[in-house]
Amino acid sequence: MEGSQQILNLTVVGLTFALYIGIAIWARTGSTSEFYVAGKGVNPVANGMATAADWMSAASFISMAGLIAFLGFTGGAFLMGWTGGYVLMALLLAPYLRKFGKFTVPEFIGDRFYSKTARVIAVICLLAISITYVIGQMRGVGIAFSNILEVPLTVGLISGMVVVFIYAVFGGMKGITYTQIAQYCVMIFAYTVPAVFIAIAITGVPIPQIGLGSTLVGSDTYLLEALDQTLVDLGFAAYSATEGGFNMLNMFLLTISLMIGTAGLPHVIIRFFTVPRIRDARKSAGWSLVFIALLYTTAPAVGAMAMWNLLDTVLVDRHSIGEAEAHTRYEDLPDWMYRWEQTGLLQWEDKNNDGRIQYYNDGNAEFDQMAREQWGWEGSEITNLDRDIIVLANPEIAGLPTWVIALVAAGGIAAALSTAAGLLLAISSAVSHDLLKGVFKPDISEKNEMLAARISMAVAIIFAGYLGLNPPGFAAEVVALAFGLAAASLFPTLMMGIFYRKMNREGAIAGMLAGLIVTLGYVFTYKGFLFFPQLALLPDTAEYWLFGINPAAFGVIGAVANGIISFAVAKMTAPPPAEIQKLVESVRVPRAD
Repeated sequence: MEGSQQILNLTVVGLTFALYIGIAIWARTGSTSEFYVAGKGVNPVANGMATAADWMSAASFISMAGLIAFLGFTGGAFLMGWTGGYVLMALLLAPYLRKFGKFTVPEFIGDRFYSKTARVIAVICLLAISITYVIGQMRGVGIAFSNILEVPLTVGLISGMVVVFIYAVFGGMKGITYTQIAQYCVMIFAYTVPAVFIAIAITGVPIPQIGLGSTLVGSDTYLLEALDQTLVDLGFAAYSATEGGFNMLNMFLLTISLMIGTAGLPHVIIRFFTVPRIRDARKSAGWSLVFIALLYTTAPAVGAMAMWNLLDTVLVDRHSIGEAEAHTRYEDLPDWMYRWEQTGLLQWEDKNNDGRIQYYNDGNAEFDQMAREQWGWEGSEITNLDRDIIVLANPEIAGLPTWVIALVAAGGIAAALSTAAGLLLAISSAVSHDLLKGVFKPDISEKNEMLAARISMAVAIIFAGYLGLNPPGFAAEVVALAFGLAAASLFPTLMMGIFYRKMNREGAIAGMLAGLIVTLGYVFTYKGFLFFPQLALLPDTAEYWLFGINPAAFGVIGAVANGIISFAVAKMTAPPPAEIQKLVESVRVPRAD
């Protein structure tokens, strides 16, 4: 990276850090109510924006467009699942949980099911979800930092860990809320501005969503049509084809898993405890959808145009793939490829020693054989192309101005930091408020409770940072696993806690354990115990998956197991006390505020 570009990147990122820390200091907390739920005084529009930032993590900003770029049509499962979950949350959970009036999800479960054991199990579920989720954020922070500082991923991730720790311990929910509003503004500006530039360059249309369905500049050929043809010519599945990526079973299961997982995410649900009134919780969810849609409707265009620009980089002529002259000379590769090579996230090798780079699908046996026999290729020469670099590298690939590149770097870090902060708060509140104060030491002082919250944050950062260096997958895939755990453990229990007054503590406890154990067991089988790949029992490939179900899509199976076990155990044990049943009925009754 040229010195001027690196200075500009550091300046823009440094200014955003100064803004975040300034806001956190201004909004620092003075009580546990402010630390956990911002004093329940956040405006629903502001809370909607903060919730969007809290939820649109590094997976959304950094990884989702990369997923779509490589999965094409089937990558839409992530868009449908993650946005659809907010509809479920707005209609089925947010207003009722706000009416219940507790600080955390485990606190609701403990009180609703009149059991400290249920509360502890809910904390275990929350920690499993949040730590898995924060792994993806730490990886996103590391990737962004490694690009900005031009250092290996390890150094970038450790730098990110330090910043996340400083940032997260300042102000609790009150500071995090207003910081997340600023981060949303940085994030959405950083995502849409490059997309507009790139859409104009490729299609001449300034609105990316429309540009995706438009023709190429100076041509009558549609972008998707040309992209499909080029990918097929290189042995890949067509971008808009339903084959390739996820099959229909996994696409369906993943969409449902992400939907109910979104509705069961503890660090998002807790945001609806921060608004003044019950009806504001539903308004917040509606505003969240509006703010999320600005990014999510842009992502398919970013993914498609990123893939187009990547192919444009390695191909001189798309119409004569088999000719040597159609492929870019190594000496003519752009600077951005050499910069990303230093991070270890992009690697290539001249396998046939022809001085040109051939990028194609050598996993397609038929195409690979033809390419070797007819063209003398020896395998795809881009040996590692991490999907998580697509958005961050996109402005460089497209040759956009240096300030746009710096802006995208700042946006990627903002996305990872905003969600990491929300997750860390959920983890620390679970340890300090739900376990320490709620179960083991009810008489603990506010000062010591907040100290315990900060210590648990530090431990979570260190653990997640280590796993961020050795992740079970790229950022969005790791996050999808967290959504699966939320879908299997907390969502069914919350739903039954609100809508089934006869669900008792025994049923809830058995259901949560069943959903968590079934889903974690399946995930660990293929991803490795505690996500250490060397501890996997079976290879993580379709031929070894149970009924062909991808581990990322297994959450819905865990949710079904949760529901069946809960109802079976509840039918065989005593119903909840009459006062609990009346409480459940009252939570569902609308009232004026």
